[in-house]
Amino acid sequence: MQIFGRVSQEQIVFGLAVLLCVGFALTLPGFLTASNLLNLVRSVSILGILGVAMGLVVIGRGIDLSLVAVMAISVAWTLQLVTSGMPLPQAVCLGLLFCLAVGTINGFLIAYVEIPAIFATLAMGTAVYGFGRYFLFSLDVLYMPEAAQRLTWLGQGTLFDIPVPIFLFAAVCIVAYLFLRYTKSGRYLRAVGDNLLAARITGVPARPIIVLQYILSAMIGFIAGLVTAASVASMNTRVANSTYVYDVILVVVLGGIGLSGGRGGIRNVIVGTLLIGVLLNGMTIMDIQYTVQNVIKGVILLTAIVIDTILNPRDEQTAQQGDI
Repeated sequence: MQIFGRVSQEQIVFGLAVLLCVGFALTLPGFLTASNLLNLVRSVSILGILGVAMGLVVIGRGIDLSLVAVMAISVAWTLQLVTSGMPLPQAVCLGLLFCLAVGTINGFLIAYVEIPAIFATLAMGTAVYGFGRYFLFSLDVLYMPEAAQRLTWLGQGTLFDIPVPIFLFAAVCIVAYLFLRYTKSGRYLRAVGDNLLAARITGVPARPIIVLQYILSAMIGFIAGLVTAASVASMNTRVANSTYVYDVILVVVLGGIGLSGGRGGIRNVIVGTLLIGVLLNGMTIMDIQYTVQNVIKGVILLTAIVIDTILNPRDEQTAQQGDI
């Protein structure tokens, strides 16, 4: 998205991240240490993985407000199954199948029933949370049992002295980039997001592609959930009712992926994650209250959406679609 001549929103956000780094390095003791920078990237790796999931959906001109709820409930159920005596591989497979089923239902409701994505996924997130708490487990927080301790390496381990979550974030970004750039389904997803009617006319299987993007979102969300649980040896399902999903949207929109669909890529998610990571780390070092941090993030998200609306105005076809 171009803003001033040849300068894109992605470049501006990256420049802001660099300026914040310089400012914090000059004013906050300990910010520019290697350990703090590694902790900075590690702390936002999960947010970045979820940003990739949301980015794929938004590029396809959708939105997934159920992402965090599906992540929390599926991983919590996985931990509950292991606690109940099920072997870890089977429990992980069942948790993943749960995610894929929810993603498929989301995609079906949006592509075939033609419910606007924002309403379908909002309702699905609420339903998944209620279903999980009533039928699958009764506790708010599920702790990692001894039989699942192998998973802790995903969140607490290191590889070449670099935290494993950073490698996982990089791996998810690379796979998603290759999917969008080199696969037919990835090109179809971008085409559907850019212009749904034109994509249909040219023979793109639009409805299956819409279903696919929500399946991918749920699958990547499950990966993020495993890393989350591994990092703190538990899964707090109350995160499903938090503002975390809006942090994910903030990363996507701030990085430069247009809400009107068909624009942006994985690089935008990385840049948005970098800026939010630097900002959150700086505010934490300055001991800014959590509620004040939420106000700051809310203002940034609103500003990013206003900029996105100006740069990517809703055309007639987008308005008729009524998706987001």
